[in-house]
Amino acid sequence: MNIIKVYNDKLGRGIQMKKNGILNRHVNEIIASMGHGQVLIICDAGFPIPRDANYVDLAVMKDLPRLETILELIANEFITEKVMVANEVPTNNPHLYAEVKKLFPECEIETVKHEEMLGHIAHNAKAIIRTGAYNPWGNIALVSGTDPFAWFDSDDYVIPEFYQERIKRINEANKK
Repeated sequence: MNIIKVYNDKLGRGIQMKKNGILNRHVNEIIASMGHGQVLIICDAGFPIPRDANYVDLAVMKDLPRLETILELIANEFITEKVMVANEVPTNNPHLYAEVKKLFPECEIETVKHEEMLGHIAHNAKAIIRTGAYNPWGNIALVSGTDPFAWFDSDDYVIPEFYQERIKRINEANKK
């Protein structure tokens, strides 16, 4: 038996050999643990993370990693049903708003009060991922969804209107 494998198994630190996507073990664990309707926040360096929050701090220095980089990685691996941004984002940070719309074209994008994002939404989020971004109002809440193609894959099921609309939006965005 391979001594390195035994050593890693005993420590519970098996070697991960992912080819691409998110390599950070903690971020992968968060994504895998999310349930339908739960909130994942991807935030900037200044976000006031609640004391008891489940979070991963990726910040290394100013803009490392960038918010957009982490959002893009998450968008490729996480089923998002809805995105929430602060009311100020469309007007005061149009570049970020355009990026969110580009990365999540199949999702409803809701604007919320900035105070709500920092308060109620943050305190009720399942997890928070902090970036090094210095990006005004750079706090994006992603509501976890389900894959309607997987859940409604039988003619025996009646597809509710909400999921019919989601299927349509996913198809239009070519995100199946």
